[in-house]
Amino acid sequence: EKDSLRRLGEKGAADGSVRLRGVSYSYGAAAEPVFDALDLTLRDGEHLAVVGPSGVGKSTLADVLAGDVPPDRGDVVLGGTPADRLTPRELADLRVLLPQEAYVFAGELGENLRWLRPRAAERDVLSAVRAVGAATLVDRLGGLEATVDPAALSAGERQTIALVRAHLSPARLVILDEATRHLDAQAELRVEEAFRGRPGTVVSITHRPGPARRADRVLFLDGDRALVGTHRELLATAPGYRELVGGHDGGPDPMD
Repeated sequence: EKDSLRRLGEKGAADGSVRLRGVSYSYGAAAEPVFDALDLTLRDGEHLAVVGPSGVGKSTLADVLAGDVPPDRGDVVLGGTPADRLTPRELADLRVLLPQEAYVFAGELGENLRWLRPRAAERDVLSAVRAVGAATLVDRLGGLEATVDPAALSAGERQTIALVRAHLSPARLVILDEATRHLDAQAELRVEEAFRGRPGTVVSITHRPGPARRADRVLFLDGDRALVGTHRELLATAPGYRELVGGHDGGPDPMD
């Protein structure tokens, strides 16, 4: 892991910065673009929320940001290196993408948590467990050496395990694609705070207004264009965003 990160550092890619330049993507040659000529720059350590109506292409954007899906046009640069020049191992060290439905395999809980960092010391694993708020779950399952049956876990419990895994990983870019949708608002806030306290950049794709209010900036996709600004800026300038989040600038999330 250290050698791989060192190689990335030599090429200037050992941080969580992101740069999209003129990025366009559509589901077919005759289809309308999901997003068109999208420009976006994220500094290492920034927290971005991506919001928009269902089906507008938020998960597709997550795949493009992660370097898993190449855009039709434009450049995706991760940590200073074009994504199409990174090997699969380098991509895995640089970024982690958590989808809506978390993957947990049958086997030891500790192995599940260490999946992206196999040699992690137990103290580091437990630190990530505490940060994400998973200590009660780990204790209930019987500790790190307990055997996990994915079918016996709830969707929220599987997401919690995957979130600990991402927090523990060496990646400086974390992309959460509705990765807290099965958690309640208090647990979601705990997760946000955990990733804010972790070095690197976080992109949260969400349907909830709360994460958008708390993010450094928001990317709003409405099917016609992409708007980037703070939560307050978009409330003032984007009627579609204001309608989506319920016009609230505080208090309970109307969509929770």
